[in-house]
Amino acid sequence: MHHPLVFVPPEKRKPLFLAFLALTFILFAVFRVLDQPLRTSAAPNGIVSYELAGSPAGAESILASWDARAQIFAAFGLGIDYLFMPAYSLALALGVLLAVGKFKGLMKSLGAAAGWGAVGAALFDAVENYALWRILIGEITSPYPEIAALCASVKFFLLAFGILYGLAGWILPRRP
Repeated sequence: MHHPLVFVPPEKRKPLFLAFLALTFILFAVFRVLDQPLRTSAAPNGIVSYELAGSPAGAESILASWDARAQIFAAFGLGIDYLFMPAYSLALALGVLLAVGKFKGLMKSLGAAAGWGAVGAALFDAVENYALWRILIGEITSPYPEIAALCASVKFFLLAFGILYGLAGWILPRRP
């Protein structure tokens, strides 16, 4: 298995990584602002609490804790997230691709998997957002909260795997 971005010329990888990383941080800062009205006693972690509600009762409790303004912020955040997905997935996949060059064997294969995982994380995020949108417009029924929680959990796992792999490539010495 090859990394999904292996076609990117080596001299373009670092500049593209830095550009997408900067965009990721900018969009993350926007999310931090949008998330403030979503932090309630029912949703102490804001949108993440909503993503991981996991049941109609949990989702309903969170929605009930949000006023109309907070629900508009949540809807806007879900829309902005569709811009965030390619930014973070490309930043992560490119970061992993930069790290892959330091490894051979199993670690190189894990890098290809982490690169595909970055792409997969964005796809799970898209499905998660669709389910969250359905809940937000009033369909607080199964299977939407369960789908959102499952997709969010897989997304977070894939992102953590990619970040850890990229950090390993940054920290560990190059293998001859």
